[in-house]
Amino acid sequence: MTPGPGLQQLIDTIRQDAGTDDVLVQLATASSTINDLTSTSDAALGYFVDRARGAGKSWVEISGVLGVSKQAAHKRFADSWAAAPNFDRFTNRCRAVLEAAGVAAQRLNHSFIGTEHLLLGMFTEPVSIAARVLLAHDITEEAVAAAIEPLSPAREPEAAGETGAAVDDGSPFTRRAAHVLSDAVAEALTLGHNYVGTEHLLLAFYRGQATIATKVLLELGLDESTAWNDIRAILDELTKNK
Repeated sequence: MTPGPGLQQLIDTIRQDAGTDDVLVQLATASSTINDLTSTSDAALGYFVDRARGAGKSWVEISGVLGVSKQAAHKRFADSWAAAPNFDRFTNRCRAVLEAAGVAAQRLNHSFIGTEHLLLGMFTEPVSIAARVLLAHDITEEAVAAAIEPLSPAREPEAAGETGAAVDDGSPFTRRAAHVLSDAVAEALTLGHNYVGTEHLLLAFYRGQATIATKVLLELGLDESTAWNDIRAILDELTKNK
């Protein structure tokens, strides 16, 4: 196993990054670095937990490997994002999509933000990678809205979402939508990116086949393999043009 950085190596790196002998600047740099390491480590671990769940492993098996209780594992990896979503690494366009998802939910008189609203929100950023992929396959906002209608029709504000309600702490995201946001972070890590863009959000839809967004995408003819290949092609194109 490749060893992580030793204590002295980490200290030396922080001092170098601080660029000064000012102890407060070094402390601030250390705090920022450790927070970044913790966030990245948690996201990486969450990615492999998600893979284990996708392979059919139970929370009992996963908690046994991690050396924690089933309840602790479930709370950390299944509920933590829903309770405290962190959008620090989301691009401006991806954040705009999230804001647009809230507008889409209001338009449908929904008191929650589900995966269907996240999908609708992508069309407000037409030059984003996700929107480019969707439009390239003639998947328009109108087509998505029509496909969503029978699955999540407009209703009264107090109506329940696809998982029964918004998450218990008052977050507007349904649990499935919250998991998609968490999975988008994992997709970014898979691609070696230090940001979360609309492309990662689009790929994250395919991790939960039961979500409304996934059903709509598949119904309109965009499967995971095609979406992945298209995103890869656009990313390669953008890299060449830099």
